[in-house]
Amino acid sequence: MSQIDGLIAHGVRNLQPYQPGKPVESLERELGLTDIIKLASNENPRGVSPLVVDAVNETLLSAARYPDGSGTSLKCKLAERLGVSTEEVTLGNGSNDVLDLVVRAFVNPGEEVVVSEHAFAVYVLASMSVNAQLHVVPASGFGHDLAAMSDAVTSKTKLVFVANPNNPTGTYSSREAVEKFLDLLPPTILAVLDEAYFEYVTNGDYPDGVTLLSRHPNLIVVRTFSKAYGLAGLRVGYGIASKEIAEVLNRVRHPFNVNALALAAAEAALGDETFLAESIKQNLEGLKQLASGLDKMGLDWIPSVANFICARVGRNAGQMYQMMLERGVIVRPVANYGLPEHLRISIGLESENARALKVLTEALTLSEV
Repeated sequence: MSQIDGLIAHGVRNLQPYQPGKPVESLERELGLTDIIKLASNENPRGVSPLVVDAVNETLLSAARYPDGSGTSLKCKLAERLGVSTEEVTLGNGSNDVLDLVVRAFVNPGEEVVVSEHAFAVYVLASMSVNAQLHVVPASGFGHDLAAMSDAVTSKTKLVFVANPNNPTGTYSSREAVEKFLDLLPPTILAVLDEAYFEYVTNGDYPDGVTLLSRHPNLIVVRTFSKAYGLAGLRVGYGIASKEIAEVLNRVRHPFNVNALALAAAEAALGDETFLAESIKQNLEGLKQLASGLDKMGLDWIPSVANFICARVGRNAGQMYQMMLERGVIVRPVANYGLPEHLRISIGLESENARALKVLTEALTLSEV
């Protein structure tokens, strides 16, 4: 036991840092590879809109100045787009920041937070950091069992996280299921609907969380510019909730938590609807490409509505992940999500998807030798 151990906050003592997808630069250094594709972090393979590049370049000229701490211009654009007031929008340094704000603002030590099995790891990390009690509800078909999550709510529950679509499985809950869940949830319990991947969903029964806010004042909808808009490297997300909830979140939000380049980029990204539509179209084609390839290999995969697909490759998943790394293809092992036999593959460009399928086929063959 080191001298520092006794100083660590109780909720932080048993935490392990969040493990992101392996960076290209790390693999280059470790193996000396140069022809690498990264399909591990659910990024937009098309890059960013040309409008974003112009906006960032222009904003760089005033980078010596602090950004607008309230993000007024971006909030106005979001409010207009979503049909809400600017007072209902909270900006974050990525959607992770907003998720953390919710926990820090509302959850006391010992209070319960309900999450689903296989759900996004940040829910657990944020909750444990404040010494909350976690209630993990078993998944159903790799997705959220909202009925069981309703049953798991107790008098000690303060917050329920629902990822829709869910990362890393790509599953989603229908509008009927979400509305029933929210109707059953006591008004004294907050529900966070994490819609980081909602732009990609084309299914007719998928709910738009923002339309549910007027009926459920205890609902917080969280979204991001990191995925479909291609701004993962700039880190900007947002939450939409009642004015009362948003005001509380702003009490714990760090000053200038969204930098000037991110604010400008997000506002420009909102203005390029063609780029967004093309990204969604390409993603749907990529999903079909990967699903077809996995079928040809005889592999099971979890039906996904997001920009990734989770494939069951067997007990040698860790070994196959390493073999794919050695061949310059970075995917994501998800054993830490309770899926030790699966690999998550982000949708890339057509050529990247083809290469990933080829390398996965080679890894499967070698793992059987």
